[in-house]
Amino acid sequence: MSELVQVRREGAVCCVTLARPEKKNALTSAMYESLIAAFAEASRERGVGALLLTGSQGVFTAGNDIGDFLSGAFAAAASNADSPGVKFIRALATFDKPLVAAVEGPAVGIGATLCLHCDLVYAAPSAMFSMPFVNLGLVPEAGSSLLAPQRFGAARAAEVLLLAEPFDAETAREFGLVNAIVEPEALYAHALAKAEALAAKPREAMLATRRLLRGDPTALLARMDEELRVFHDRLRSPEARAAFMAFMGKAKG
Repeated sequence: MSELVQVRREGAVCCVTLARPEKKNALTSAMYESLIAAFAEASRERGVGALLLTGSQGVFTAGNDIGDFLSGAFAAAASNADSPGVKFIRALATFDKPLVAAVEGPAVGIGATLCLHCDLVYAAPSAMFSMPFVNLGLVPEAGSSLLAPQRFGAARAAEVLLLAEPFDAETAREFGLVNAIVEPEALYAHALAKAEALAAKPREAMLATRRLLRGDPTALLARMDEELRVFHDRLRSPEARAAFMAFMGKAKG
């Protein structure tokens, strides 16, 4: 497992921390593999009742590491069910235990869309969510084109996905993405306490209730497949190439 993804147990909670602060916890293919392994182990382990996901040093994640994304196998195989990024978003959709997130600072791209899969999300005042796919000549992923309208309503989802406007913690709470805003010094402990509370409930009743809340995942998985097909097509488009070149130029500047 990559040292950039730290996994530890806190009682019945599996705590997963993105630990690449010098790159704003941007995700590489290796980190996706580690996340997949952590989710799979948490699902298998009978002693785990919930998973808590957070970032290190005041940052959740800046999303995909663009250099790794463009040069690695993930970009070439974006529509391939065996690529690490695709396997991870499927793991989000099919994970069977309560999922809690503690978000500080940037939550960009997958950092924002994964929160749509969480049962509880707690954010520091510094949290800033962004789903900038259209700005990069791409389309949403992780089922967000289905989940965002369901969660936010059509008008707000258009702001988030069409205008690609970032939104802060207070707006995220108004939209229904965030359960509560917590000061940074108390955020992790608060989120962990809520994850522990979920893990302490009667396990089978908790899992059954979660399944009822989420409903049949068939439509979500089908939307993910559709998003990935279009995403893969968009990656090869002149728009996307130009957007990524501009992005990389700004990053170097």
